[in-house]
Amino acid sequence: MLQYLTAAGVGTLGIVDDDTVSLSNLQRQIIHGTPDIGRTKADSAMDALQRINPHVDVVRHVERLEAANADALLSGYDIVVDGSDNFATRYLAADTTERLEITLVTAAVGRFDGSLTVLQPWKTSADGLRNPGYRDLFPEPPPPGVVPSCAEAGIVGALTGVLGTLQAMEVIKVITGAGEPLVGRLLMYDGLAARFETIKYSRKVR
Repeated sequence: MLQYLTAAGVGTLGIVDDDTVSLSNLQRQIIHGTPDIGRTKADSAMDALQRINPHVDVVRHVERLEAANADALLSGYDIVVDGSDNFATRYLAADTTERLEITLVTAAVGRFDGSLTVLQPWKTSADGLRNPGYRDLFPEPPPPGVVPSCAEAGIVGALTGVLGTLQAMEVIKVITGAGEPLVGRLLMYDGLAARFETIKYSRKVR
């Protein structure tokens, strides 16, 4: 996803990640290579992106997104792209971007499937109704242990590539005003059946 946005010439990209590159990351996080093992992911990603387009400003935030820093980290950006692997971060990103009125392009993957949506809950749709937010789609995170983590389930690397590319496309649509972003729609991808489905969802009374 970052590679495509860089190649498209997005002016400034911020990377929020406090982790370091490990061998197990390489099959799905292809922005990194074997020589990058042990480096911070933000530094490794910045180097890779500058090789693609040195005119893009890459801002590294080598820290974890948390309630105490979320507003400060995200408030300087026009669009937030969430590809996190845990529910706490997903809900924090969604709640923060809704409060700050920042577009959120969020995706999640299972073992062989994934989903994607675009959130602009402070705006109204053509029918005059407020757009839905993340909690209109997923009111609460599931209880601990119900949904296996990426490490527990195992994720096919190509699957994250599919969802990441779709995220990049949605970002480009939002920036340029082209097409119809996935606002109020959840795109679901079944990798084993090679099938895409889209469902609509709306704002609930809160």
